[in-house]
Formats: sequence, structure tokens, C-alpha cells
Amino acid sequence: MTGSLSLIGAGLAAIGAGIGVGLTFFAMLQGIARQPEVGGTLFARGIIGAALAEALFVLALVFALII
Repeated sequence: MTGSLSLIGAGLAAIGAGIGVGLTFFAMLQGIARQPEVGGTLFARGIIGAALAEALFVLALVFALII
């Protein structure tokens, strides 16, 4: 029973990470559309935000598989 719940938790973490990455890039593209001259800065910060969202997913996946 606990194994099934862990996999459900991992799936929910994947959905959350996907939403987080999508919102990060949505905000980045919206900012670049408003001010194209700061595109490089926003792109770098968007990549960092996406990496943090994915890192949280990996951490949640590890916790779900260990517990």
C-alpha cells in the first residue's frame, strides 16, 4: 500500500514541476516581449528558475522512492 502511495506522490511532484517550469518560461517570455533589451538577463534567470523547479522534483522523487 505504501509503495502505491509513493508513486502517486511522485506523479503529483512531476505535475507540480511541469507547472512550475511552464509558469517560469511563460513569465520569462512575457517579460522579454515587454522589454526586449533585457532578454539575456531574463533568459538566464528563467533557466535558473526552471532548474530549481526540476531539482525540487528530483528531490521529491527520491523521497517518494526511499520512503
